[in-house]
Amino acid sequence: MNLHQLSQNLNVIARRAGAFLRKEAANFDRSKIEMKGFNDLVSYVDKETEKLLVADLKKLLPEAGFITEEGTETTRGERFNWIIDPLDGTTNFTHGVPNYCVSVALADGDEVILGTVYEPIRDECFSAYQGGGAFLNESPIKVSEVAKLKDSLIATGFPYYDFGLMQQYLQVMGNFMAKSHGIRRLGSAALDLVYVAVGRFEGFFEYNLNAWDVAAGAIIVKEAGGTLSKFTGDGDVVFGREMVASNGNIHTEMLETIAEYWKESFR
Repeated sequence: MNLHQLSQNLNVIARRAGAFLRKEAANFDRSKIEMKGFNDLVSYVDKETEKLLVADLKKLLPEAGFITEEGTETTRGERFNWIIDPLDGTTNFTHGVPNYCVSVALADGDEVILGTVYEPIRDECFSAYQGGGAFLNESPIKVSEVAKLKDSLIATGFPYYDFGLMQQYLQVMGNFMAKSHGIRRLGSAALDLVYVAVGRFEGFFEYNLNAWDVAAGAIIVKEAGGTLSKFTGDGDVVFGREMVASNGNIHTEMLETIAEYWKESFR
């Protein structure tokens, strides 16, 4: 399998899906928003974008199955599976906030081997494949060289339906606010991760994550020289429901900052 060529082809597919998002955003009808659950929005745009991606990816790698957010295709492959979030940042999209993206990764078993995150508003295509480095619009990228948490900008996401651990999480966020340049919340975990990869953020942490939220971003961070773990410092970061991503230099400080108030692993 030629991962370089596969990554290049995936970038083209992700850009095509992003162009559809950009076109639909211009005339989006908010009356067509549906609710999958409390504060869990979905629209026809999510579903149609996913269908476009699935159709193209089936041609690209016929033997691969799919793990998709919207469930338009649920056939799993014996070895390879595409992990798709057709519109990461749906709430932003439906409110006209220009922070959203297409996120697609390919997993070999439980190991992600390539990924692309395309942000259509800025026309930024982040990509990586195993052993090949990370890129933004074909130019190599690396995580920042900031050495200390006190000089870092940190990203996170807020719970929007499961508030059982909210008080702990607010304490963790307050701890980061006091120890860093601040916290940002873009509303898209995939964008948070690729911004770590390109050095705009030094770190990211969040819980209650799904594989499609983080799979592509995770390999891009890794190939850009970053470090990934669960809040405990180990474990499966793609399917493990929680993640800390950093430039590596501040990873221990991030884990220590979280551990002061976070007393359990999220399930």
